[in-house]
Amino acid sequence: MSTKQFDVVVIGGGPGGYIGAIRAAQLGLNTACIDEWKNDKGGPAPGGTCTNVGCIPSKALLQSSEHYEHAGQHFADHGIGLKDLSIDVAKMLKRKDTVVKQNNDGILYLFKKNKVTFFHGRGSFVKAVDGGYEIAVAGAANETLVAKHVIVATGSNPRQLPGAPFDEEKILSNDGALRIPAVPKKLGVVGSGVIGLEMGSVWRRLGAEVTILEALPGFLGAADEQVAKEAQKAFVKQGLKFEFGVNISAVKSDKAGVTVAYTNAKGEAASLAVDKLIVSIGRVPNTTGLNPEGVGLKLDERGAIVVDGDCRTNLPGVWAVGDVVRGPMLAHKAEEEGVAVAERIAGQHGHVNFDTIPWVIYTSPEIAWVGQTEQQLKASGRAYKAGSFPFMANGRARALGDTTGFVKFLADAKTDEILGVHIVGPFASELIAEAVVAMEFKASAEDIARICHAHPSLSEATKEAALAVDKRTLNF
Repeated sequence: MSTKQFDVVVIGGGPGGYIGAIRAAQLGLNTACIDEWKNDKGGPAPGGTCTNVGCIPSKALLQSSEHYEHAGQHFADHGIGLKDLSIDVAKMLKRKDTVVKQNNDGILYLFKKNKVTFFHGRGSFVKAVDGGYEIAVAGAANETLVAKHVIVATGSNPRQLPGAPFDEEKILSNDGALRIPAVPKKLGVVGSGVIGLEMGSVWRRLGAEVTILEALPGFLGAADEQVAKEAQKAFVKQGLKFEFGVNISAVKSDKAGVTVAYTNAKGEAASLAVDKLIVSIGRVPNTTGLNPEGVGLKLDERGAIVVDGDCRTNLPGVWAVGDVVRGPMLAHKAEEEGVAVAERIAGQHGHVNFDTIPWVIYTSPEIAWVGQTEQQLKASGRAYKAGSFPFMANGRARALGDTTGFVKFLADAKTDEILGVHIVGPFASELIAEAVVAMEFKASAEDIARICHAHPSLSEATKEAALAVDKRTLNF
């Protein structure tokens, strides 16, 4: 078995890995990427959790379920009549799988176009050698690679409830939640974060009775408090049931379904019986099979690879990005780190600004934010101004038939620099990009207020919220 030499070997083909590999190759580095994801036929399926069982398939199901709900509840408002509305779950899942495969194939095409050598299998460290590190690839054909630089982008795995391992039939991770074969009558969700809300929303729209159990005392603590309250009100109105301050003591699974025993916020014993249970209580860094100890790669107490601000590990020439390191577990954060590391290896100055990484929850209403929340500014003692504008007063939102929510701006009291933007409402995932660009260029709220926005558009709400920071409005 011959040894193949590369300038850069990337272990992991998720967003951080495949983007980092492509950028390294574009910069003239002889680059390989190792990824072990398989499709249903055993072939390569690069893209990691995001493409295979995360961002992409969840958005496909969210879109399908939203169409179904609109057809059943809102088409009549537009004068569109339907009879015998039904949902073909198998066909919906097949479409989702097609979308996933298109993304898998697209990544393989980009590897070929950019001359990235792809290895299908599990990559692991063997030892340090002259010229870098020896990497083993365990796949259909075992390979040995040597690289001057190694980028570890092995992602994360779903965290399990103690005593309730995933069987992906009744106790489900994000993977199983994306392939439930029929709409359950009762669905339980543990955790009211991104995955819990999005998957809960999908199956609630299709007819499931959904109850979300959350250990924290309140809803969506990472978001701005005003946004979280508005979103929760909308979700409750839609039919999602929430219980906060929950302490789960036992989970029992049998042929009849799943029973969750817990104490509620009052300390009272309670239980929830459901057909399926989605567990979405966070994710843990994935270093399984990586053999970090073989080369002395340092991990922290959470099992994450220890890196500095530039994604360098404790080993020369070894870098790590994405979910397997510190910071938010977001696909776009991993992508930014992957590009930055490739550029640093090539002698350039890669850049990642953690202060302007947007967060998005693709429910309805959508929730998106960037920068600091109002409670964070209050806690830090920073003087600020706030302005908000409701979609109820936006002409495009009225025409869409979706006026839930608002846009909120937070700006420095003296300089007017934008410190945070928070949106709950239609297309928040798209609208937040304007705020990210503005904050990257250190814009003031007045800058946004003075930019011409198309009329009618939802983006006018961002202009109005920026105006409201200084107690002004154009919405007469």
